[in-house]
Amino acid sequence: MLRARTWRGRLTLQIVLTLMVLPFLFPLIAMVQGSLAGAGWKNYTTVLGVPELPLFFRNSVIIAVATIVIVYVLTMLAAFGFSKLHIRGKNVIFWMLLATLTLPGVVLLTPLFATTTALNVYNTYWAVILPLAALQVPFAVLLTRNFIDGIPDELIDASRIDGAGTLKGFWYIVLPLTKPIAAAIIVFTLIGAWNDYLFPLVFLVDPSTQTITQLPQFFVGQFSNDQTKVLASAVITAIPEVIAYLCLQGLFERGLSAGALK
Repeated sequence: MLRARTWRGRLTLQIVLTLMVLPFLFPLIAMVQGSLAGAGWKNYTTVLGVPELPLFFRNSVIIAVATIVIVYVLTMLAAFGFSKLHIRGKNVIFWMLLATLTLPGVVLLTPLFATTTALNVYNTYWAVILPLAALQVPFAVLLTRNFIDGIPDELIDASRIDGAGTLKGFWYIVLPLTKPIAAAIIVFTLIGAWNDYLFPLVFLVDPSTQTITQLPQFFVGQFSNDQTKVLASAVITAIPEVIAYLCLQGLFERGLSAGALK
């Protein structure tokens, strides 16, 4: 990790990092300022008063939690296999998995629609959860494999000498050591699942199954377009993600620095 040893180096690093953050900070400031325009805090009161808000929040939590669990389980198992197990052709399989990162979600709408209809899961949570998890797994495996590569093979070999099998070595050695990268996976998956607009819009036609990303639609219509309340909806929608990041910030940064930047 980059560190500055002198006060001049620290000052220079702080200035550079501040300048790098500013382009991302300005849109957030504009969003908050825009949400307080006009009626001020009453914009938030109006948004929080939408009757469907608790239902949308519940649906988003269900989809996000289920997606995180699936991505975490599949990612840890796959990354462990790619990194530590001797599997014939695993490098070819790994690169085939990474090739799916080039596929945008909109390209998959037609085959996913046909698949969800054939499996009779259309207009259910699974029609959104499974595609979201499938799109998140390749990137998560890439990060996690790099992280697990840094775990010494001697630890796995020592566990086998002591009589532990592969699964026990994975459970008692690998999983405890992968908490930092697990935090990064949770944050990235939460952002992807919580903010996804396209899949719920296409695959969840029942209003009772819609997610919180549909909240701004209550203030945009044929004869109305209240952007102040739309921005207030965006701020409220982002709060759970900010809280999750702040709770996992330490592990998140350690995971990225040890895994993605290895």
